[in-house]
Amino acid sequence: MKKHIFSMVLVFGIYTAQAQETIYPAKSQEKPVYLTNAVIHVGNGQVIENGTLAFAKGKITAVGANISAGSDGTVIDLKGQHVYPGIIAPETSLGLVEFESVRATIDVREVGEINPSIRSIISYNTDSKVINTLRSNGVLLAGVTPEGGIISGSSSVVQLDAWNWEDAAYKTDNALHFYMPRLVAVNNGRGFSSGPANDPLKTGLEKVENVKAFFREAQAYLQEPKHAATNIKFESMRRLFNREQKLFIHCEVIKEMLIAIDFAKEFKLDVAIVGGADSWQITDLLKQNNIAVILNQPHSLPVMQDDDIDQPYKTAAQLQKAGVLYCLSNEGFWQQRNLGFEAGTASTYGLTKEEALSAVTLNAAKILGIDKITGTLETGKDANIAISAGDMLDMKSSIITRAYIQGREINLDNKQHQLFERYERKYGIAE
Repeated sequence: MKKHIFSMVLVFGIYTAQAQETIYPAKSQEKPVYLTNAVIHVGNGQVIENGTLAFAKGKITAVGANISAGSDGTVIDLKGQHVYPGIIAPETSLGLVEFESVRATIDVREVGEINPSIRSIISYNTDSKVINTLRSNGVLLAGVTPEGGIISGSSSVVQLDAWNWEDAAYKTDNALHFYMPRLVAVNNGRGFSSGPANDPLKTGLEKVENVKAFFREAQAYLQEPKHAATNIKFESMRRLFNREQKLFIHCEVIKEMLIAIDFAKEFKLDVAIVGGADSWQITDLLKQNNIAVILNQPHSLPVMQDDDIDQPYKTAAQLQKAGVLYCLSNEGFWQQRNLGFEAGTASTYGLTKEEALSAVTLNAAKILGIDKITGTLETGKDANIAISAGDMLDMKSSIITRAYIQGREINLDNKQHQLFERYERKYGIAE
């Protein structure tokens, strides 16, 4: 009996080992690469027809229409394909959730309401099978964000080709997240809900005052020259008050965004709004107070019942026209693979194609504080590059043929593609 069980375990082990994916991080760039005869979308609005982009040691060394390919590296003739900066998903639970229905794979929340000391980066799972589905759609960087409670902790930016979270870290603890209590009835995807049975405005404002009290106590603590005892939660607020870290406030409607602006003023913080469904109505205030907006879930119904049905599609263009810094985002983790296509939708509702591209590249980099090293295809920046046979923002023509993260050519395979090939062969329809 024991021998039989051992044989079954051995066979199962061999089977599962053979079933493992062969996708692993690429080696560091060894010699220069020249991408020639390409349509280069720089990411700042500039488009270079029949251009060349060169990069070495992970950094872009030259980009333009009159760049000569050197004999010291690899020359790749793209024959008119399109070259883009890698898309950036600014706010996601990628790597913190694998299966939404399996509790053991969910590591995005912590117990308690106020947890500024929580760091999402140390829970980031680089072996998530979802990551590869994003890369094959041109998404190369992501802001990994904690959830739960009111102050949920700090997010970090990761690059999506790594062995572990230390390798993945691109910019750590760049933003602290404040989930604003709902003050009015909003569309929660299942109809309009007002939250608790009691007055949502009263309950929400009480919670906001509790958060303000916590911030004031943290400020007072940090101003003391010495402490009788260390308070980890207060200590974790130091970088926020020094403006080395941003405060991302998750809110949707005008009342909530006015409170976000009040936070920025009272505590002199660098604030960005995440969500901002009604941000189009207060563009002057946002511009005046230098508040950026991460527009969440552009493919959705309007939040308020009296909004235009296509308002989520139009908001980006309205912020662009008003001069408010914004970018596009998506909820969840696997949904991030559609981010480029949502930018494409925004380009049919008032944005130009290059403005829509900036909304998922340069603008996102600015809001996340990484625009000095990525977000555009400019000399000196990291070679985070996506190459598409067609328009990367168009679902029909987008075919990502190559991608590079910090100069490393990454594997674009994924589990879904492998299953597709498997059943092509099973049913005899493979080419």
